[in-house]
Amino acid sequence: MQHDAWFFVGIFAFIFLIWIATGGPTHPIAFTGPTLSQPQELGGGSYLSFPRAGFSLGGGNEVHLPGSSNGSSYGGSSGSVPSSASLSGVDFGTPSPYRGAVTMSHYVSGAGSSQPNNEYVQLSLAQNAAPVDITGWTLESEATGNAAIIPKGTETPHSGIVNAVQDIVLEPGETAIVESGQSPIGASFRENKCIGYFSQFQSFSPSLPQDCPSPQSELAANYGDSYYIRDATCIDYVKTLNRCQAVLTPPTTVSGACQTFLVKYLNYNGCVNAHENDADFLDSTWRIYLGRTTPLFRTQHEVVKLLDSQGRTVDAFAY
Repeated sequence: MQHDAWFFVGIFAFIFLIWIATGGPTHPIAFTGPTLSQPQELGGGSYLSFPRAGFSLGGGNEVHLPGSSNGSSYGGSSGSVPSSASLSGVDFGTPSPYRGAVTMSHYVSGAGSSQPNNEYVQLSLAQNAAPVDITGWTLESEATGNAAIIPKGTETPHSGIVNAVQDIVLEPGETAIVESGQSPIGASFRENKCIGYFSQFQSFSPSLPQDCPSPQSELAANYGDSYYIRDATCIDYVKTLNRCQAVLTPPTTVSGACQTFLVKYLNYNGCVNAHENDADFLDSTWRIYLGRTTPLFRTQHEVVKLLDSQGRTVDAFAY
């Protein structure tokens, strides 16, 4: 019995000597062991990840929302786009049947600005979609509970009068710039080829397009053949004018007929009266104003939702 005990002691001693000879506690195998899976592989928990492009729905209505940013100009033509961590586990809510047809730009320009008219998002309707009435839809801050309803608008506004309003209907391929502040002209409106005249006296963010018919083409089309070719002074003066530049006080150095032309045609209402029946008069962008005096969204840590008239989520993003 005692002999057997010494036999096993000898075996253990022999194994110990071999272990020491092969590296003992410094051998790499001494540092191996079980590893901990990433939180997402474990099926839960809070964790930080880098920004992702797009968002995807998980189980049920949970949505993983991408990072976004604020403060750059319309279309991202200037300013930097800082990165931010993704926000996960946000409740997307009940999906709207318009989801995928109407989308947001996933970017709030001027978020949290002290000037609400500098804060806006862009909506777009897909080319292959049917027309969509967006009046009565809601833009909402999930973080603060702030919300604003998209109002009615005027398709072709006229200056100096109270314009009639109707529901805003996006046609396929059209966009809407939805601004938190109040309209400089008193109503939401659709851009047209004369709309740049408004920017001579009011400020718009983003800037209005300056695509008005040129003063020279207006003179040639509306001055009259018998007067146009003879009035060299009027032709020379009109050449000095820029597009979308209204002439409030015509110079006394031009003829009376030229002064009448300048006052009648080179302003917003005159341009509309001359061109509203043109095939290319209306543009594909609406300017919508929510009428707020304070910003709708926070500068950071925000979740933006677009809800249809039934409160169902059309689109959402986070920054």
